[in-house]
Amino acid sequence: MTRHEERQQVIVLLNESVAAGARQAKACEVLGLSKRTLQRWRASDSVRCDQRSLRQYQPSHKLTAIERAAVLAIANSDEFGHLPPSQIVPRLADQGCYVASESTFYRILRDEKQLTHRHSERPPQTRTKPRAICATAPNQLYSWDITYLPSLIRGQFFYLYLFVDIFSRKIVGWQAYEEESSALAGELLRDFCHREGIQSNQLILHSDNGSPMKGSTMLATMQQLGVMPSFSRPSVSNDNPYSESLFKTLKYRPQYPLKPFADVIEARQWVTQLVEWYNHEHRHSGLAFVTPDQRHNNLDEMLINNRKAVYEAAYAKNPQRWSGNTRNWQRVEAVHLNPDKVKEGDAKDIDIQIRKVA
Repeated sequence: MTRHEERQQVIVLLNESVAAGARQAKACEVLGLSKRTLQRWRASDSVRCDQRSLRQYQPSHKLTAIERAAVLAIANSDEFGHLPPSQIVPRLADQGCYVASESTFYRILRDEKQLTHRHSERPPQTRTKPRAICATAPNQLYSWDITYLPSLIRGQFFYLYLFVDIFSRKIVGWQAYEEESSALAGELLRDFCHREGIQSNQLILHSDNGSPMKGSTMLATMQQLGVMPSFSRPSVSNDNPYSESLFKTLKYRPQYPLKPFADVIEARQWVTQLVEWYNHEHRHSGLAFVTPDQRHNNLDEMLINNRKAVYEAAYAKNPQRWSGNTRNWQRVEAVHLNPDKVKEGDAKDIDIQIRKVA
């Protein structure tokens, strides 16, 4: 409510504005006031006092505290505690009993914050976003997942295990199997960790919540190798974007076979060609168009500097052909996985930085 003194002050200001040549409608718009409210305030009987009623209506047929407690007792009893009001009220009527209407049951349960699913089940759990991770060099942060490859038998598939270095986007390990297994994933992890020279506590391995990813054999292998786990939220594919993007690149290539694979050997032969193309020929748009292998071996900086020199020479030769600066050949120094949202102007770095291994 607006106090009487404030109303008088608003009216005085509006009168002064109108006298100075301002339009009343515009002045009311600036103050967030309607013309009808101003007319009411200017009336002598309305300006003196607020005429809105402060009376709070209480229905005469309102349930008493005892009746309300009886409704709650019935709704939470052993007989009806697992049922919604739409099932409770008809059952009470069959017993020749009327306590309250269905809407009253719902209203009372809503007021008591009991209007939820009433069957016995695990309480809802709050899922938090995976921790933000930043990779600044190869062999610091890997992502992996499993995708289906079609077979000749309907309903049966081959399973492609694919591990990718998030910093360089290089496929560091892969294999096609006939089943999903944490033991097979553990063997593959041990193999490429040895090949890449991964030391204890050097690598973070991110994945979703599939059974091969969280199986006891895989987790035990990670613990033995000193590989730190990171998991997505259940059913949130965006938490593992690099593996999902890689699978789309794999399955949307023109060379992707139109017919199912005859056996797992044929599937492995095709994946071998894919990995060779992806690691050594594909210019990745997220890495300033260098190949993952060049990035993984720290050759990308030299290539990008050469491109800068080419463009600078072309600009010096014909500067009128550029409306502004030349193309931005900037090396990607860090790659983030599930970064936290930072407010503009906040200089605090909230990502987890992985220390470089000497």
